[in-house]
Amino acid sequence: MAKLMVSLLPLIIGASFGGPMWAIMTLLFLRGEGGMVKATAFAVGAMIVRVLQGILFGYVFISAVRAGGEVGANFMASTMLLMVGVLLLATVIKTLCKEEDPDAPPPKWMTALDGITALTACGMGALLMLIGMKQWIFTLSAIAVIDEAQLGLTASIFAYLFFAVAAQALVLAPIISRAVAPKQSARVLELLLAWLERRSRAITIVASLIFGVWFITKGVTGLMGHGAETAITNTHK
Repeated sequence: MAKLMVSLLPLIIGASFGGPMWAIMTLLFLRGEGGMVKATAFAVGAMIVRVLQGILFGYVFISAVRAGGEVGANFMASTMLLMVGVLLLATVIKTLCKEEDPDAPPPKWMTALDGITALTACGMGALLMLIGMKQWIFTLSAIAVIDEAQLGLTASIFAYLFFAVAAQALVLAPIISRAVAPKQSARVLELLLAWLERRSRAITIVASLIFGVWFITKGVTGLMGHGAETAITNTHK
C-alpha cells in the first residue's frame, strides 16, 4: 500500500496543480455571500463525478486484467501514464502560444459566481470534471496504477477514494482554512487569489512541463519493460 501511495502522489499533485482555475473559482466562492456552502458544494460535485468515474472504469480495468493478466494491467498503466505526459506537454505548448485551456470554465461563469446557488455550484464542479480532459486522464491513470498494484478490492477502493479526495487538495485547503479560522484566513485567501490570478499561466506551464516529462519517462519505461516481458513469454512458449 505504501508503494502504491508513492506511485499515486505524482498523479495527485498533477491533478491538483494542472488546473489553477479550480482553486481560483473556490476562492471566488469563498469571498462571496454563502461562500463556504457554495465552495463545499463545488468540491463535492467534482468528487462525486470522480468517484462515479472510478466505479465505471474500475470495472473496465478489472475486466481487462482478467482478459490480459498482470502483463495486460502493466501495459494499460504505462500507456495511461504516457498519455498523461503527452497531454501535459501539449498543454505547455498551448499555454505558451496563449491559447485558451479547454479545461478552463467559460468566462461567463467567473462573473456570475456570486449570484448562483449551492446546487448550481455543485453542478459546476461536476460539469468541469466531466469536460476536463486532463482530469479524465489523471483519473484513468490513477485507476490503472491502483489496478496494477493488485491489492484486492477493499484496499483498491480505499486507495482510489484517497486519490479522489487528495486530488482536490487545492480546492479543499482554502475551504478548511476558512472553516477553522474564518477571520484570520480571509486576508491570506485574498492574497492567494490575487497571486493565482496573476500567475495561473506560469503555474500551468511549470507544473505541466515537470509532470509531463515525468509521466512520459514512466510510461516509456513501463512499455519497454512490458515489451521485454512479452518477448520472454513468447520465448518460453
